[in-house]
Amino acid sequence: MTQPANLATMSLPTNQLPYVRELPANFSIEKGFAVLSQLPGCIWFDSASRSIPGRSGDQPHLDRYSFITADPIRRLVASIGDPNPWPQLHQWASELPNQSRSDLPPFQGGLAGLIGYEAGAWLEDVNIAADNDLPTAALSVGLYDWTIAVDHEQGKASLICQGLCVDGTTSLDVAVQRADQIETLLSDCRESEGSDDANSKAVDRSTLQTPDYAADTPSNFTSESFRGAVADIVGRIRKGDCFQVNLAQRLLRDVDCPPSELYQRLRKTNPAPFGGYYDGGDFTVLSSSPEGFLSVRGSLVETRPIKGTISRTGNAHLDALLAEQLRDSAKDRAENVMIVDLMRNDLSRVCTDESVTVTQLCQVERYQYVQHLVSVVQGYIREDASVVDLLEACFPGGSITGAPKIEAMRVIAELEPNPRGPYCGSLGYISCGGNADFNILIRTITATQHHWQIPVGGGITARSIPSAEEAETWAKAKGMLQAIANEESLS
Repeated sequence: MTQPANLATMSLPTNQLPYVRELPANFSIEKGFAVLSQLPGCIWFDSASRSIPGRSGDQPHLDRYSFITADPIRRLVASIGDPNPWPQLHQWASELPNQSRSDLPPFQGGLAGLIGYEAGAWLEDVNIAADNDLPTAALSVGLYDWTIAVDHEQGKASLICQGLCVDGTTSLDVAVQRADQIETLLSDCRESEGSDDANSKAVDRSTLQTPDYAADTPSNFTSESFRGAVADIVGRIRKGDCFQVNLAQRLLRDVDCPPSELYQRLRKTNPAPFGGYYDGGDFTVLSSSPEGFLSVRGSLVETRPIKGTISRTGNAHLDALLAEQLRDSAKDRAENVMIVDLMRNDLSRVCTDESVTVTQLCQVERYQYVQHLVSVVQGYIREDASVVDLLEACFPGGSITGAPKIEAMRVIAELEPNPRGPYCGSLGYISCGGNADFNILIRTITATQHHWQIPVGGGITARSIPSAEEAETWAKAKGMLQAIANEESLS
């Protein structure tokens, strides 16, 4: 059995599963990621948004936990054209052991990975954009035996091991051995005093240059064709075909550094509460998403749709005026309320009667470069429904399709030149014990075939102005393009 390399840890109770070891108080999640990202299938569910100036009052509980895991026991991977993988996902989720501890963070090992946007085509009768020039898996999920859980509120990090075996059994001996192996890998991850911690050091946006990104960042739309697509959607809405459609353009840049390095830059230039990194093998997903898709705690389900965007300037007074403008915008509020109604309907398919309620409507939340209108819808899942049932009922999220959802997805497939891939899908987990969290993959970069794919979009309504919608997509791209351009952001 491999022994830990002189790492001073305090073990929590060791006669039960999951097996838990508390890591040293100076554990650095950034340094841990630098080591663990070398393992296959590395995932970082990253709550980095505590560093955003002026955000301290915006839902602080969203920033509490981060998780890193890697090296899954097995993987479920399916691409466009493969047989439907959702039944297999149902089976895998049903086989997870129900061993968890209420005093630990919500992810304690289990299923984790990517559900790409096109995975919705296995659920609904919709087409897929024809030119799949940069293909990635439409679903890529692994069974993870262990996780490092960081509680930012309490300043604690724990190594949690389930002792999962390939044959479906669990073993305390296996859990202890895996913990020893991970601790050995982490033995050099001691955080030196005064180190550069992205969770405690915000980027000073006043020192960052803002180049003309459009000049050297090609899109799968021309400016003229994107504005034409917006006008097309407005025409369809006025004819009554739909109420709202999310339209995205895909920007491209050449890969010039390892994805793990770019992610460290991204989480500094554009920190977010639902950020994430996923190594899918022949592709990598890097996300600074502000949007939570589905959260499950016991029987309580929550979704946090975002609709409505306005910029931030770095000037507190001006940002407050912009926030008020966003809050009073009839167009943005209507856009948000339409998606709230859609998500209420989706949740009602798997939640108990009359339990679905709107607990927050059109509240302004602040992020590094933009401000959003965010609503919250909650419900209680029925006893006969599973987390995968919930995913199937709600996927993909209504905030990134439009309403009605099926018609909006058909319009997206018709007007967008290429499949979305991971963008507008979800990164998340289903934990042993039943907790779950999935984000919406916006503000997301996908590395594949030596390209950074950077899709950005927005909701089109009858009030949309094509030039303004195009400008909004570039505003949303700013933080990601800044991370790519600003190589000094880690210094």
